[in-house]
Amino acid sequence: MTTIAPTLPPSARPTTVPRSGAQALLRDLSNGLARLLSNPLTLAGAAVIGLVIIVALFAPWIATHDPLAHNLAHALQPPGAAHWFGTDEFGRDLFSRLVHGSRITLYIVSLVTVVVGPIGLAVGVTSGYFGGWIDTVFMRVTDIFISFPSLVLALAFVAALGPGLDHAVIAIALTAWPPIARLARAETLSLRKADFIVVAQLQGASSLRILVRHIVPLCLSSVVVRLTMNMAAIILTAAGLGFLGLGAQAPLPEWGAMISEGRRYMMDSWWMVATPGAAILLVSLAFNLLGDGLYDVLDPRGE
Repeated sequence: MTTIAPTLPPSARPTTVPRSGAQALLRDLSNGLARLLSNPLTLAGAAVIGLVIIVALFAPWIATHDPLAHNLAHALQPPGAAHWFGTDEFGRDLFSRLVHGSRITLYIVSLVTVVVGPIGLAVGVTSGYFGGWIDTVFMRVTDIFISFPSLVLALAFVAALGPGLDHAVIAIALTAWPPIARLARAETLSLRKADFIVVAQLQGASSLRILVRHIVPLCLSSVVVRLTMNMAAIILTAAGLGFLGLGAQAPLPEWGAMISEGRRYMMDSWWMVATPGAAILLVSLAFNLLGDGLYDVLDPRGE
């Protein structure tokens, strides 16, 4: 005797929902964020960077005075209730100038990073994948740029282009891409003979498709870490150009230029140099700490 199992209606049937790619990505991001914030130093660096971003976004509301307004009656006043970080030789409030200067610093860092990342990544993966004379030409040009200190090379470019904030951004970008290209090339050399690359080549995939779909995504994590650590060097180079009068021009409240203006009074009015110097040190250190944390999270060997 044959028994027939009862058929359940569709609404009562058990269903299994497969995990989608978006859910897996969100899970990986949440795990990575938890690992990133579990390190106290990384958390401190991220907090400082987040604070600087908030200050830059709301600078007109956070600043207590007009950063460009002169008031000679209050020149060279020490930190106090009226002026939290003191005033400069023209009576301008240093706290307000520091707050507005964060916008200039983040502008330089963001623009240089946006320019340097794609250029260095494109040069590196192209050189490492194709090899031969392409690799030789690209790497010799990269060696020429690396052989000079970044600040010296930036000074040369600014001298050719002329002083100014936009010219400083171009000069820093021209000196910051070679380390990214070197890193991307090294990553590509370790990937181009991998089995999945060979399979893609045998299936007829073009070189452009292999670079864009397979190699570049695998190089992104290392490049992001290097770019984050490079941001500290970008800040220091921008401050150096501003100190020498080749970056942001007066009366813009750029941190390096503020140190340059205050060096003549630093023996008696120490706050004119100490406050922008502390801001440069703190933000640069924060980017380095964040870069170290990203390396620990994104490095596959750390699993």
